[in-house]
Amino acid sequence: MPHARRRVLVAGGAGALGSAVLEHLLASGAFAQVAVLVEQPLNVALRGLVTVPMHTLDDAAAVAEAQDTAVVVFDRERHANGREQAFARPLPEALPVLAARLHRRGVRRLVVVVPHAAASLPQALRQGLANLDEHAVASLGFEHLVFIRSAQASMAQRDDSALQRLAHWVLAQLQLMIPQRDKPVRPAKIAQFAAQLAAELPQAPQGTRVVPPEIVWEAAQARDVQALARDWLHGRHTPETTPHRMRM
Repeated sequence: MPHARRRVLVAGGAGALGSAVLEHLLASGAFAQVAVLVEQPLNVALRGLVTVPMHTLDDAAAVAEAQDTAVVVFDRERHANGREQAFARPLPEALPVLAARLHRRGVRRLVVVVPHAAASLPQALRQGLANLDEHAVASLGFEHLVFIRSAQASMAQRDDSALQRLAHWVLAQLQLMIPQRDKPVRPAKIAQFAAQLAAELPQAPQGTRVVPPEIVWEAAQARDVQALARDWLHGRHTPETTPHRMRM
């Protein structure tokens, strides 16, 4: 499909990561239109950005002009202002239902950004489907399905008990033992890589893919994110061995 006709829909446009995904999709030039799911009416002034009310997601009349690509962002909850509360905030446990609705709408390419606690997944699951929900999404028949596993920073909690302070100290020491490539990456860097993957999908072989945290980390360091995304999708990417200055 020519870039001039491509459309993308973002579910989870609030928060630091979601808003960065919208920004990079708009800046990529790969899509004629960027849409975002909303729960409440929202006025947008950015050129190329439109809103899609959640309650209209299943409207049959909208299928003819529906988006061919969707990006689902599971962002960390934070205090939201009135504007951010208008955006739909998908829940991880609702992914199979949301993905099925998107597939019925006509979406054929789906990118899911899935933050996880560093080192919480076995190596096999970091590069494969992690649970039954992801398997259910994979069985829907998307032409392209990409799960991006981005390492998530641990939540800071305040507790005055000595036992809790000791527990937090131990966890902080364990955090230092996590390999550099498994550590959290800035939302803007994750968003840039996700947008590039979404843009490059039509030219890539069809199938289901999982981006492990170390590839997300490497994308944050890359000078040419588009080339890395293209090479990874085509199976031409090999991990870098030359260290360079970090840009987290």
